[in-house]
Amino acid sequence: MSQQTAPNTASNRIWTIPNVISFVRLLGVPLFLYLLLGPEHDVAAVVVLALGGTTDWVDGYVARRMNSVSRLGELLDPFADRLYILATLVGFTLREIVPWWLTAALLLREAFLGVVLLILRRHGYGPPPVHYVGKTGTFMLLAAFPVLLLAHAAPSIDHITAPLGWAIAWWALGLYWIAAVLYLIQARAMLRADRARPGGEAVTG
Repeated sequence: MSQQTAPNTASNRIWTIPNVISFVRLLGVPLFLYLLLGPEHDVAAVVVLALGGTTDWVDGYVARRMNSVSRLGELLDPFADRLYILATLVGFTLREIVPWWLTAALLLREAFLGVVLLILRRHGYGPPPVHYVGKTGTFMLLAAFPVLLLAHAAPSIDHITAPLGWAIAWWALGLYWIAAVLYLIQARAMLRADRARPGGEAVTG
């Protein structure tokens, strides 16, 4: 991004520090699944998962701090979040670390948002702006997963880590669904504004 680019304006650059962090986060997903489902090195998997969740905050902070927000980064960051969440849910469900209903509740939310985004796309709109409630829910979910895995890996301290992990997970699940409702409200407002315009033509720019 050139020095003349206004703050918070996304650039077209690819090789920025936040994007490199996001690429590294993506590489951590198959490593985590291998450690969890292959040799079942749960402690090492906890470390990889915790680093993946921590760097979710780091790449956004660096992007804002260095004024290096990019369009690719705006796509990579939520994609990496969802990939971590999906991979963790699959791995945890297979290892019976979390019950199936938690996986179903989180995947149902993603399917719900997918339908909303498809409807918006049909009307020429992109996704609504990311809401801080959804971002907070994602961060809490990525924080809950390592704690739940640690409870499974270290039974001697699970009387502390298990209640803590589930408390964070419940908060994350609630925020996740609240964010979905907020996105639905945003989408309805966009579609109503679309119908209210003369001719009812969608904005595709």
